[in-house]
Amino acid sequence: MSTDDSHVLAQAVHDLGSALWFGGAVMGVAGVNKAGAGLNDAADKVKVADAAWSRFAPAEWAGIAAVLGAGTQLTKASKGRLATQHGWARAGSTKAAVAVLGAAATGYAAYTGQKIGQLSKQAAKSGGFDVKDASTPNAQTPPEIAAWQKKQRLVQYAVPLLSGANIVLNAYLTQTYRPGAAAKGFARKLLPI
Repeated sequence: MSTDDSHVLAQAVHDLGSALWFGGAVMGVAGVNKAGAGLNDAADKVKVADAAWSRFAPAEWAGIAAVLGAGTQLTKASKGRLATQHGWARAGSTKAAVAVLGAAATGYAAYTGQKIGQLSKQAAKSGGFDVKDASTPNAQTPPEIAAWQKKQRLVQYAVPLLSGANIVLNAYLTQTYRPGAAAKGFARKLLPI
């Protein structure tokens, strides 16, 4: 592959990382957190989700690293467009901010899961507790666990929204390479209307 093709490889790595990150986040919210709901023991409900997330985390972080690393490479490969095509810098910086926010949300979601796991172990040792599933409390859930579950649910829904927005912004930026869009963007940069 020549150096002119290097952005093709970076784009592929970016897109595969985005798919992994988005798909895993949706699968986690829709399936992993609810996987233990049918179990009788609350600690087991939390452990099932914790074990699944722990096993998936390296793959998820690899996807995030691919998005951030390849995104940086794509930005470097497109520095001419940043300077000359109207709207490209704004869309690119928005995409970068969304990716960084998504990575931060992913990290915070993992942190909330660890807190729920720790608090669940403590509650199990001191007489027991109950939860609907790993991220949803019920009437028998201790308030501290319930508070962390609420935080986790909110941030875990934010992760697929942010990683999905990253994919949408990437699609927008990719479409600006089309000849008509590029010509219009260059003209608007030279002759602001």
